[in-house]
Amino acid sequence: MTVPAAAPTLLVLDADPLPRLGRLTGRARIEHADESTLAARLPAADVLLVWDFTSHAVRRAWPGDGPRPRWVHTASAGVDHLMCPELAASDTVVTNARGVFDQPIAEYVAALVLAMAKDLPATLALQGERVWRHRESQRVAGTRACVVGSGPIGRAVAATLRALGVRTALVGRTARTGVHGTGELDRLLSRADWVVAAAPLTEETRGMFDARRFGVMQPSARFVNVGRGPLVVEADLAEALRRRWIAGAALDVFEHEPLDAGSPLWDVPGLLVSPHMSGDVVGWRDELGAQFVELYESWAAGKPLANIVDKKRGYVPGH
Repeated sequence: MTVPAAAPTLLVLDADPLPRLGRLTGRARIEHADESTLAARLPAADVLLVWDFTSHAVRRAWPGDGPRPRWVHTASAGVDHLMCPELAASDTVVTNARGVFDQPIAEYVAALVLAMAKDLPATLALQGERVWRHRESQRVAGTRACVVGSGPIGRAVAATLRALGVRTALVGRTARTGVHGTGELDRLLSRADWVVAAAPLTEETRGMFDARRFGVMQPSARFVNVGRGPLVVEADLAEALRRRWIAGAALDVFEHEPLDAGSPLWDVPGLLVSPHMSGDVVGWRDELGAQFVELYESWAAGKPLANIVDKKRGYVPGH
């Protein structure tokens, strides 16, 4: 199909497999770039789809010369991988994939909570050794959780934990109905059996879980991070586990990904490591592609876009 000369140029920062954009055939001039060609192609683009949401190429390419896209969409919840001062100060609209990952991540957190409470890692290890060792496990109903991050993912995590009978407190940047402010965080951490990090990465949240915060937690507490890797000072978490300041932890996100085979985190006692997969369920890429197409159709029709990121805060503000 011939693309009209006036059709907008949609530039895709590629990752395999490519997004399914068939509904835009004939309505957009779709071009592709990788990390080596992005900077040269940016000036001709009206829209940039950051399909490779693990790449930092946008941060490197954006400050260059020439025009910049009017709209950037990232196929991820976090935007720290693409945000730079020049993009933050520009008139370009940035949107994210808010809404796609909420329930899958909530289910993953619930699975981790149940796995740790019921000591499933030890059960699997003992099975591999053909050892019959009876143990007692922890009751989940009636325990307390503190979920840090009051966006859609944090709210979904809180709702899912409550369905398991966990008394759950939600912490956000500012206090409001049903949400505690960060001023109450230490008090809530000191009472929690489960601490779940689901916050965006901002200057305020970077390194917020450090030695002091792990020291505030109960010795029986378990910590889970499904937010962004740099929320956690990883060396401090490893030390807290080795010293048994807390009982266990699970990390699905890391400061540097993929986690190097030589990283000491692999061998930290009581730490479950997973490869940034908490939100990735069967069909998730198709959902991301369909979400972008719907947003593109709204943009092309001059309608308001959903999921607009506050570029100074680094996330989509709540309502």
